Amino acid sequence: MAERSMAAVDVADTSGEEPLTAKAGQATDDGAEAEKVSGGAEDTAHTGEVGAAAADSQPPELHSGHKLARRYRLEECVTRLDGFSSWRAVDEKLRRAVGVHILPSDHPRARPVLSAARSSALLGDPRFVQVLDAVEENDLVYVVHEWLPDATELTTVLASGPLEPHDAYQLVSQVSQAMAAAHREGLSHLRITPGSVLRTESGQYRIRGLAVMAALRGITCDHPQRTDTEAIGALLYASLTQRWPYENDAYGLTGLPKGVGLIAPDQVRAGVHRGLSELAMRALVNDGATASRQEQPCTTPEELAKAVAAMPRIRPPETAFSTPPPYQRTGYQQGSYRQPPAHNGQPGRATQVIPTPPPPLQSRTGKALKWSVSALLIAALGLGSWQLADTLLKLEGDQEAPGNSQTTVGKDKKQSGKPIKIVNAGEYYPDGKPQHPDQANDTHDGNPDTYWRTRTFKEGPELNPAFKQGVGLVYDLGSEHHISSASIGLHYAGKQTTVTLYAANSLSSSEPLSSLQKLGTARTSQTTAQVKLKKPAKSRYVLVWITAMPYAPTENYSEAGYKQGVTEVSFTG
Repeated sequence: MAERSMAAVDVADTSGEEPLTAKAGQATDDGAEAEKVSGGAEDTAHTGEVGAAAADSQPPELHSGHKLARRYRLEECVTRLDGFSSWRAVDEKLRRAVGVHILPSDHPRARPVLSAARSSALLGDPRFVQVLDAVEENDLVYVVHEWLPDATELTTVLASGPLEPHDAYQLVSQVSQAMAAAHREGLSHLRITPGSVLRTESGQYRIRGLAVMAALRGITCDHPQRTDTEAIGALLYASLTQRWPYENDAYGLTGLPKGVGLIAPDQVRAGVHRGLSELAMRALVNDGATASRQEQPCTTPEELAKAVAAMPRIRPPETAFSTPPPYQRTGYQQGSYRQPPAHNGQPGRATQVIPTPPPPLQSRTGKALKWSVSALLIAALGLGSWQLADTLLKLEGDQEAPGNSQTTVGKDKKQSGKPIKIVNAGEYYPDGKPQHPDQANDTHDGNPDTYWRTRTFKEGPELNPAFKQGVGLVYDLGSEHHISSASIGLHYAGKQTTVTLYAANSLSSSEPLSSLQKLGTARTSQTTAQVKLKKPAKSRYVLVWITAMPYAPTENYSEAGYKQGVTEVSFTG
């Protein structure tokens, strides 16, 4: 299974389905997922009617750039399934990325989806990905939700290996507490999978698709609390073993051997935390049986959360050098610079014996010698200080004297590298086809982690002039400045990026390129382009124009192809 991050895939889990086409550049879930997500033998969540009605109710023809409510601009379709589609979009009013689910208003699931979205939005629990809007408009029903660019699907996390005991403990603790709170408000999930649980950079877990996921799929259940509890148990099992606790492979994880039944996690993999292993078994459908004792099964998220709280707290692993080590002589001090340490009590072969320093001079002659040496050192220091002061005074006099050519050059060098402040930025697209105008000011905010990104092009590195002459950004320096060079930070390295500077007349995005004055060009395969002008030019507005860009793989919600991003731009005069 190909991995994918939260930033790349919408909340509509695509396990077992065909999620769109290869054109979007999105990875898909393993098609071998069992229809019964939790895997229990009873209280199974079952799908509602899909039928001909859902199949015939196709969404209208939507495309990138289409706007909903004159606010949400669709960027990229990430799922198209059962008559609904899910998109990455931009909220142009608040200038942020969002996700959108769209159904025709005559879709048999449209009403349940609207109801589920509005109920989920009322919960307002930050442990869930928040529903921001739920609207019926122009024969469409759409649900807008948060987009978390800093979060990663548990599917992707587990692809690199099982979790540490502390991380697995935090996972089951946070998810069970969140779902217990949801069930107290009458809300269930019914589709908790590794693809619906996200881990943020701060280590917090967020759950997406509360109530909405099941409504989109037409899933109903007679015992929702048990179904959600089993699903959490399956997540814990997978996080401890990197195996799916049922016979079928799913979510990129290998299932258990066929015919052997449910095996405790600590019997599947060595070193598994015993308490967490038993907790996973209590949450799964096996009547609570574990290898060491018979515990009551956890049948609700509330019971599971209480069982987690009753466990001894699992501390995070101590970081290396959390306490300073006792002082030791370095290898350099010992005469064995970068020599490997001793092993098994045997010294390293190159270890040298530290000679014992000779005793200090204690006689009258020795003391007199020490006083003489001290006096000489003091005299030498005084003479050196006097010479240094004399030299500095001469230099100061030279600088004040007019007509000194060397001094003038030195002053010019100090002034030539002065940075010029950027007060505003905008995207330049004379062909009327913008890339991401809302990201322009991210290129001079002092944060290299934020950037402006182009769309992905199929031809390159040089852009096809018949399709796109180039892409660029215009910068406002506040007033006219003499510009001598520019540094353009680039998000992607590779062959090649071509950047040209032009003196512009304004921040206008439609000013003809032919009317601008060309200042200089640079080509690079690195992540920085340095453009040095042969002769300083005076301008208030400067255009950074990109006409070639490298090939880069799929990243976040940007598919593979020829593309570039600008991180930080600076000008000097």
